[in-house]
Amino acid sequence: MIMPRGQPLLLPVNPAFIAASLVAGLAVNFVPLGRVVWTPDILMLLLAFWVVHQPQRIGMGVAFVLGLFMDVHQSSWLGQHALAYTVMAFGAMAMHRRLLWFSVPSQALQVLPLFVLAHAVELLLRMAGGGIFPGFWGLLAPVLEALLWLPASWVLLAPQRRPPDRDENRPL
Repeated sequence: MIMPRGQPLLLPVNPAFIAASLVAGLAVNFVPLGRVVWTPDILMLLLAFWVVHQPQRIGMGVAFVLGLFMDVHQSSWLGQHALAYTVMAFGAMAMHRRLLWFSVPSQALQVLPLFVLAHAVELLLRMAGGGIFPGFWGLLAPVLEALLWLPASWVLLAPQRRPPDRDENRPL
């Protein structure tokens, strides 16, 4: 595959870094801040990022298992978050090759429908279970997640951008 112009070749990602970032996202979602409807789902953001950038390592199975963890934590229907995360991961896998050719702000605009779809699935399942409609402030969460795509891309790709050889005397 030919790299787009001006984009540096990235080093391989450490699988432990992927796992640590997903555990950190799960921990952030577990923090009891009170469930405000417009709070962005950090775990969903990290899952989407790693499915787009490392689809051979993170896929729908990992999304399903992490969704089950979120279901147990929030005492929601077992499978509500799991289905939402799996649908989002499927969409991210379907568009990951095309998405990597765009700049990071363009990527954020293109993953916004994935986040909206995942939140819509979650809302529909909650409503089918007898929940109340949380209001239209829920539309703000996918927008915030798309805006967080920019700093997440910068932070999560930073370890891959470091020079492979730190010797200043060797130019190659």
